[in-house]
Amino acid sequence: MSLPFEPAADGVRIALRVTPKASRNAIAGLADTADGKRVLKVSVTAVPENGKANEAVVKLLAKAWKLPKSSLTVVAGATDRNKILHAAGDPAGLMRRLAAALDGAGLTGSDGEAGGR
Repeated sequence: MSLPFEPAADGVRIALRVTPKASRNAIAGLADTADGKRVLKVSVTAVPENGKANEAVVKLLAKAWKLPKSSLTVVAGATDRNKILHAAGDPAGLMRRLAAALDGAGLTGSDGEAGGR
């Protein structure tokens, strides 16, 4: 199963595709990119001004994954829809936790295909 996470020395990097000004805050599923990678689709109601959408993404994912907001940082794509988020912590533990959270939300199937909502 291809996931949008990759371990880093001090945590996990998560590939995101963010939709600002959405009707609700939600983790919308998984999507494939043109280069064959996978991203986590996230929708937030915040506008993409002065970092408001990035703050909303961090708040949403911290709550969904039961992580402190301070452990999540946008490390690439701050002004782009496609972002890389860094989750600080033990890479192995975070990989298991994030994969389980996606699975528990019904966003992955046993065949590796993305589910939707």
